[in-house]
Amino acid sequence: MVLTRPDGTTVTLGEIADVVDGFEDSDLRARFDGQPALALKVSRVGEEDVLEIAQQVKDFLKVAQRELPEGIHLTVWQDESQDLVDRLDALAKNARSGLLLVLLVLTLFLRFRLALWVAAGIPVAMLGTVALFPWAGISISTMSVMAFILVLGILVDDAIVVAERVYSYEQEGMGQLAAAMAGAKDVSVPVMFGVLTTMATFIPIVNIPGPFGGFFAPLGWTVVLALLFSLVESQLILPSHLAHRRAEATIGGGGALQDRWLVLQAKISDSLQTVANRYYQPAVEHAIRWRYATLAIGVVVLAITLSLFASGRMTFQFFPAVEGTHLYAALTMPEGTPIEATSRAVARLEQAAEQMRVELDAGRDEEHGSIVNHVFSSIGSFIAKGSLGGGDSAQSNLAEIGIELNMPPGYEGEPASAMANRWRELTGGIPDAVELTFTSQAFGAGAAIEFELYGKKFDELRAAAAELRATLQGYNGVQDVTDSFRAGKQEVQLSLLPEARNLGLTLEDLGRQVRQAFYGYEAQRVQRGKDDIRVMVRFPEDERRSLGDLESMRIRTADGAEVPFSSVARATLARGYTTIRRVDSQRVVTVTADVDRNVTPPETVINAVVANELPAILSRHPGVTFSLAGESEERSKSLGSLGATTLLALLVIYALLAIPLQSYTQPLIIMSVIPFGAVGAILGHLILGMPLVFFSLLGIVALSGVVVNSSLVLVDYINRQRHTGQSLAWVVSHAGSVRFRPIVLTSITTFVGLAPMMLVKSISTSMFVPMAASLGFGVLMGTVVTLFLVPCLIMVLEDWMIFTGKHRAAAAADENSIYTGNEIA
Repeated sequence: MVLTRPDGTTVTLGEIADVVDGFEDSDLRARFDGQPALALKVSRVGEEDVLEIAQQVKDFLKVAQRELPEGIHLTVWQDESQDLVDRLDALAKNARSGLLLVLLVLTLFLRFRLALWVAAGIPVAMLGTVALFPWAGISISTMSVMAFILVLGILVDDAIVVAERVYSYEQEGMGQLAAAMAGAKDVSVPVMFGVLTTMATFIPIVNIPGPFGGFFAPLGWTVVLALLFSLVESQLILPSHLAHRRAEATIGGGGALQDRWLVLQAKISDSLQTVANRYYQPAVEHAIRWRYATLAIGVVVLAITLSLFASGRMTFQFFPAVEGTHLYAALTMPEGTPIEATSRAVARLEQAAEQMRVELDAGRDEEHGSIVNHVFSSIGSFIAKGSLGGGDSAQSNLAEIGIELNMPPGYEGEPASAMANRWRELTGGIPDAVELTFTSQAFGAGAAIEFELYGKKFDELRAAAAELRATLQGYNGVQDVTDSFRAGKQEVQLSLLPEARNLGLTLEDLGRQVRQAFYGYEAQRVQRGKDDIRVMVRFPEDERRSLGDLESMRIRTADGAEVPFSSVARATLARGYTTIRRVDSQRVVTVTADVDRNVTPPETVINAVVANELPAILSRHPGVTFSLAGESEERSKSLGSLGATTLLALLVIYALLAIPLQSYTQPLIIMSVIPFGAVGAILGHLILGMPLVFFSLLGIVALSGVVVNSSLVLVDYINRQRHTGQSLAWVVSHAGSVRFRPIVLTSITTFVGLAPMMLVKSISTSMFVPMAASLGFGVLMGTVVTLFLVPCLIMVLEDWMIFTGKHRAAAAADENSIYTGNEIA
């Protein structure tokens, strides 16, 4: 490059300056298992297949390893595709187990060929749903597979109702074709509207705002599509199969094994009807006779359930502790800390990690290997975690250490959270550390506890934050308490002397020249292959190391003259702020903390601080206000949206029920099952020893549409039988015994389809267990309420209509309609 001097002569760049072609100066180091390392991140772009990309990368590593010099190794540190495979395998295993249980229940309680055609609706609905995935923008993922598990037992509900009705007509002597047509037509209305109500309850799930929306939307849409296909299969395909199926095998028509199976199946199938006739019908008649006492029992059950929350025996946590297979310790030192000092702090964390590994390996079998696979340390930036974390620019005061744990699918040893706590204990305090946090969570909704303090005076904010930190540290289970205030590193602040104004210098001129001299001036950019090379012009390295170099530099004035720095400016050392956040012209300081959720829920701590300590802190610092952020903010948004959309879904359910029933009051009777379904979900969490979380609420919302299906089938049958001339009490009790088999079977298939998910403990599926528990146990409770409380509510409604005079004329004309007190006339 040729340069022109002020006198017009030219000179080459090499004659007056040293040209160095090298890497950008950066305080960034990495260690992998104690050895220097370089991390390379491979990400998916657009709609590319994660599993295919991962396999191509692994194939490349095998080839590249053979070509590398001795001593250099290529190792996969974090493979999100393997995490996806593990979750999908665990979910698929639960799905297979659930499917087998559903098939077993169907074949035990229905004739074999009948059960076979009912079960055929499951693959039809699933394959039809998968066929529409590209159109709906859904891929095979954790949430879509979880959706199939949730609806595994629900998909056969409508088919069971149809098949059972067809089978009843066949037992009455009707031919297969006529029975198939009559049975399908008989229950078509309640089946279609029952499926529609179930689909309506997934409206809230596909409309969750924020990051959770993209997470749960595939689950909701997958369920909706699967239910749609199950409806088509049960109404159009199943009747044809049932009409033309081969005759059932009979005892004596085959081998001894077949005969034993047929005898067993007949006993189990007949026992269900025996239970309905011998035990259930007398019980429901007593419940109807004492309908107000039965109703009072239901109210007491609801009150007891609410008291579980009031007494603290049942707690609600917005987000569960979703543990992963990695531990992380994020370290922040004061601004300006040399990278050597940060590296020494990281060495202490690595030493504690090694000590933890030795302790944990002491109790493990050699065949299982060490509990720790690898330890990766990033000094100068945080570790990238999938598409999150990490940083492009290096900061010498930042570091993060990650530990990859040896936790294969089915691991049931020491939980990751306990390991993180032990790592924290072994590390102790890091001198001068501004922030040090340990975590084992694979997924979170933000900081467990996060307060944002607002104010105009920074000193007041800093003092209030310090008091709030001290308060949080006093709560049991609260750990890693910190705030966003950073004193910043020492900086050189420049100011102009009066003489500089006379020379035409401004503070902007001064700052620009100093920056260009010490940091550099970007003269041009050169394209070299795929790289964009920046050409920086600045002082040689040995002339920009100290304040003496600054004071000895010369400043160019507006007329081109050069004067000593000390004659026109003054440099002073000061400590500035690292960052200053403002909201509505007010400065903000954030106080965050983590919580051991096995000790105390974060909501409990937040509520106690807001109610007790925080008002006193704010009173001592006038002008300081607060708001909740982090997980609490996401909780407020998600629960608010879920509540609003759930009300909309309930209105849709009410409208859908009112259409076939042609009544404004009967839909309310059917929907009375919904709160009792929630009671069942809560009891299920108590039985399994789990807290109620956001996933549990999603299961309860989905449950709302499922539990009304059986009630709709029952009430529809009662309405059609009321025209036979029998008393309402006889019709109600008789309807329960007639519909007992399909109601019980649909509940059992739904529960057993979810049972593997609830009972098999796995890290990969732990976050979905609350949702499955809500749906499974809620359906069981809903069934009991449908069989006993719904008939009583129908009788109570009849009593009310007679009392108000709406049926008085009809009652006088028909003595079978007259009821007094709690007795059946």
